[in-house]
Amino acid sequence: MSAFACWLKKEGNAVMRGIQTLNQLSKRCYAATRIAPLSEPLVSPKPSSSVARPAQDVQVSKLPSGLIVASLETCSPVSKIGVFVKAGSRYEPVGNLGVTHLLRLASNLTTKGASAFKISRGLEALGSTLSVTSTREHMVYSLDFLRDDFDSVIEYLIDVTTAPEFRPWEVSELTSRVKIDKALAEQCAQTSVLEKLHQAAYKNALSNSLYCPDYRVGKITGDHMQEFVANNYKSARMALVGVGVSHSALKQVAEQYLDVHKGLGMPGDKAVYRGGELRVQNGDSLTHTLVACEGAASGTAEANAFSLLQQLLGAGPQVKRGSNVTSKLSQGIAKATTQPFDATAFNVSYSDSGLFGLYTIAQADSTREVIKAAMAQVNAVAGGAISGEDLARAKGQLKTEYLMVLESSDGLLEEIGIQALTSGAYSSPDAAAKDIDSVTSSDVINAAKKFVQSKKTMASRGHLVNTPFVDEL
Repeated sequence: MSAFACWLKKEGNAVMRGIQTLNQLSKRCYAATRIAPLSEPLVSPKPSSSVARPAQDVQVSKLPSGLIVASLETCSPVSKIGVFVKAGSRYEPVGNLGVTHLLRLASNLTTKGASAFKISRGLEALGSTLSVTSTREHMVYSLDFLRDDFDSVIEYLIDVTTAPEFRPWEVSELTSRVKIDKALAEQCAQTSVLEKLHQAAYKNALSNSLYCPDYRVGKITGDHMQEFVANNYKSARMALVGVGVSHSALKQVAEQYLDVHKGLGMPGDKAVYRGGELRVQNGDSLTHTLVACEGAASGTAEANAFSLLQQLLGAGPQVKRGSNVTSKLSQGIAKATTQPFDATAFNVSYSDSGLFGLYTIAQADSTREVIKAAMAQVNAVAGGAISGEDLARAKGQLKTEYLMVLESSDGLLEEIGIQALTSGAYSSPDAAAKDIDSVTSSDVINAAKKFVQSKKTMASRGHLVNTPFVDEL
């Protein structure tokens, strides 16, 4: 027998002995559990007396540099932190449009403290997730992680927000991703119409798109991105927010890493509403339209009135996968046409302006009837057709919708961050509910009158053969 065959036989015998040992081990473990006599009753372990933790309130601190630190200690094993920056697309200068789109995609690129590979693998090893979202007013960098890994993950968040390098070869590779984002946005009719609405409604600032303009794709360099970061990522324009994190630990991180970028940054232009119309003619079988007026700035009493008007008219199904037949818009339009349609009230608020209007989806040959029937419902409310029961229902729906947003960690983090960055404080859900309850029917009627009487903006997309122009409404 060869030496190799002898070795193989020897190893095989060893493996078999190991398997037999494992089999005997299970029997021995089973026998060990039979030591206590079976005649004695089994005693259930007493439940551990857990100490009830008192409810925590949101804590907000403002550092001398203007940096806001806000946190809510939930004692959860999973934590979430975010850096909020007043650096949305409205702050893009005319010569640097589209830069925030690339910043949103460049969150995992090489920084001064870590390579792109290290950031990706380091967060993956910790089971953490880094995400970046942007609005017209804010850039938000958020991180989900296990509570015990706070010291390990915070360095990645700091590097991404305060020390990006924007190496030319990495920035150039973002071009393909920008094109994909734009293609997806253009395919989504709702996103496309919403972008057109902002473009037509404002002269500046809020007219800037969330997506890079076609003529700028591939032309934004690392220097453009670095310039925008240097002008806007300042302590006075930032907030560090945490959910499930100690406030003292979060404040220490802010003082050590984020408080060094002092300054006010470049002031943004005040949004100027102008009204107008943009139409996109194509071969789609459905026509999407948005008719809006200037609404109210966030945090104002008028904003609450517009929010209630939205609920009163119909803000979408109240039941998952349900219909919207109970809304005033749907009830009114159903009397004007027998063809399928969808109609909801639209409302969005910014720091210095807002938009309120009607969003309709209809067949091309019934679009005019659907839009006019929807407008008639707002005219009815402006004329006083609002009952106490309708107002109470709208208030209940609005409060429920607001509280449901706070149920998720993402929604809670965003609400705390936006409030803290805008006002330097946080208003509790109880206070928000009281503000909603304080709105009267007269306030809602005045909001409807503003829509009827104000200069309007309209954006439409589809086969527009039977779509009215804004001056015909």
